[in-house]
Amino acid sequence: MGLWNGVGPAAGPSQIGHGQGSHGQGGHGQGGQGAPVTQAVPWQAPSDDERELYEAKTRGDWAAYFDVLARTDLFVANSRARADAHPGTTAFHPYWDHRTRSQCLAVFTAGMLPAPAEDVVHLANDLDWYARTWRQDDPPWLVVNPGSPCEAYFPTAPEHRAVWSRHAARAAGSGRPRGRIRTLYVGAPLHGPVAHGLACGALLSVRNGDFWNAMAYHGGGYNHEKKRLEEWWGITDREGWQQAQNLLLKAGMTSPVWEFVLEVRRSLALDFAGAVEVEHWRQVAERILRRNAAAAAEPRITPEGVTVPRHRSDAEVEAQVAGVQRLIGRIARYEARFRADGLLAEGKFVRTVEAWDYGRAVSMARWGLGARYCTLQEAERAVVRAGGVSRTNYRSWEEFSAAYVLGRCLHFDEEEFGEWYQDMLAAHRLLTTDPASPWLNIPWK
Repeated sequence: MGLWNGVGPAAGPSQIGHGQGSHGQGGHGQGGQGAPVTQAVPWQAPSDDERELYEAKTRGDWAAYFDVLARTDLFVANSRARADAHPGTTAFHPYWDHRTRSQCLAVFTAGMLPAPAEDVVHLANDLDWYARTWRQDDPPWLVVNPGSPCEAYFPTAPEHRAVWSRHAARAAGSGRPRGRIRTLYVGAPLHGPVAHGLACGALLSVRNGDFWNAMAYHGGGYNHEKKRLEEWWGITDREGWQQAQNLLLKAGMTSPVWEFVLEVRRSLALDFAGAVEVEHWRQVAERILRRNAAAAAEPRITPEGVTVPRHRSDAEVEAQVAGVQRLIGRIARYEARFRADGLLAEGKFVRTVEAWDYGRAVSMARWGLGARYCTLQEAERAVVRAGGVSRTNYRSWEEFSAAYVLGRCLHFDEEEFGEWYQDMLAAHRLLTTDPASPWLNIPWK
């Protein structure tokens, strides 16, 4: 297949032109941020994807080059106003290239993206989407990562797009690369407070196939990040994002019932300096609930005045007691499984599941930036704060991890020990054993 390759102009097209080709929205990839590429030798690729593209190009192995493209997303710049007005489409904005003497469409892999800008966004689609939706009047050339050592020019005639489709079909069988540690080596923190905070969100980053340390975050593209926040969190604007972010940083979304139950056991463990039997834990929790219900039924004098008594029916109190005792059983069974799987050390228990909120606060900061509900500076402050409260409340990456996973399981898993648990167990094992893991390279304190 014919192609044009080699190091291109000093910089690729950075401004959105006036081309108006509209195309259906593509897939959900993962992304990050890289530093501007220079022509220095040796070249430091922003991530493994760009390194593999460069190596394949250097040895002339274009099949391998397309295999890399087929398993990642290719981002194209659009105006934010247009993306908001037409969320189901992607506009092509070609530029004139002096070497091909024709119009070209520039696309970028995740590591080559600039920091998120207010008015320009990047939309992600996979290689198969480009092959299927390309029209006769679209540009005759596709340029991957223009201006970088891993750039390549590809003609877009039907017979060439058929090659793209074959590579995409081969990659589809293995699915998107999830469950691995992805790192940005250029333009992203590897050490320090920001990196520590980002590492507190690494369980979900590994599960989703995100760059764990991408502070200037694009994720799966602007439209995908907005859709994610709306579908999973009901967030559609900056105010909604701010409210959720602040609650997470205060551990305000963690169930107070979970925390009550864990606090009872934590107090008992301190009082008796050892493990707490489940039945003893249940009995003490029941006594506290009944005492609290009786106290609430009596008026009390406070600095604010006399409180109005709240009378609760016997049925209501019994239902609360039964629910808490079931919860204690669930937590005990999860912890037993955690110990068997190496997620908890023998004799250890989870003291609080606030890590579930702190870890999600890191993700929320990046999702908000990807959806342009916050600035890079605001997202970074939230990440650093999440790292700080995590260090205050936990003593190690392992302790933090077990607490995060328990919170996630209590929220989603329903004691099935299914995907919600297995994904986190795999991520935990990778982050605690892989030499490339931030948990092995960034001290907890």
